[in-house]
Amino acid sequence: MRTSLRPLAVTMGEPGGIGPDVALHAYDTRVEDALPPFYMIADPAFLAARARRLGLRLKLRECAPEEALEIFPDALPVVPLDGPVADTPGTADPATGAQVIAAIERAVADTMAGKAAAVVTNPIHKKALYDAGFQHPGHTEFLGALARQYGAERHQPVMLLAGPDLLVVPVTVHIPLSAVPTELTGERILSTARIVHHDLVTRFGIANPRLAIAGLNPHAGEGGALGQEDDQVIAPAIARLQAEGIDATGPLPADTMFHAEARAGYDCALAMYHDQALIPAKTLAFHEAVNATLGLPFVRTSPDHGTALSIAGTGEARPDSFAAAVRLAAVMSDPGLIE
Repeated sequence: MRTSLRPLAVTMGEPGGIGPDVALHAYDTRVEDALPPFYMIADPAFLAARARRLGLRLKLRECAPEEALEIFPDALPVVPLDGPVADTPGTADPATGAQVIAAIERAVADTMAGKAAAVVTNPIHKKALYDAGFQHPGHTEFLGALARQYGAERHQPVMLLAGPDLLVVPVTVHIPLSAVPTELTGERILSTARIVHHDLVTRFGIANPRLAIAGLNPHAGEGGALGQEDDQVIAPAIARLQAEGIDATGPLPADTMFHAEARAGYDCALAMYHDQALIPAKTLAFHEAVNATLGLPFVRTSPDHGTALSIAGTGEARPDSFAAAVRLAAVMSDPGLIE
């Protein structure tokens, strides 16, 4: 696999959580894991303190993004944030919210300016950010807002869970289950599927993606006996996708979509709500799954886990998902990197 000509921009994430831990551990094993070059956007003194706490003897070097490729083999490149961050693992402090948000904004700015190939975000603590005045439901929505600041008005952020054996997208995401039937419109299914199809071609190098689309109700509605949404909303949307030349099948009973034989028949599954997508994704690849955002003018990936405050700073956090997120970001930003 050839190497990207630009580094990846990695955000600090919640400093009281395991995001800094997994990034530091991944850098420590960068050679044996063949990780592509990245730089951290964080307080350098904070990262140094966390590395000492974890017993890692790492070199860190402050730099500009343009210097990261040269520095990466010998030291972890760090683009500094304004203001100090205390090393207090296990505590999500709203006082650090400004730095957490600034790291995300800087990563997007660097990527849009061509200084970085993609954005890799470490987990944030939503409650701490809400207490600090954060106005967005989560990372995905904030990234969509940042994209609009760069003139990307037509871009719709779409969450993709990517593991070694499954790509799956939830059509509705962070809403109550009771709200799903109302929010699940034909237009929403169409716009999501079109974005998935486009990005599978352009970001993953799949020439003719096959989409498997789940039903909402048990047995995909059982012909209307168990709900009308499958026949009245989902099926017409699939017919429109097929008329546009997109290889889409469904609505399929969700309980038989995710075993090995079924997965062999498609490239990506579209689920109708959050847990319908995330349960199979995390069951199949709990430690390796990656959260990627499609539909944006830049590539963004993230480890598919939370801040795990209870084990932050202990060395127990596994870096597998972070390492997978770094690899996937490199491939999505340049599909030519696929072996």
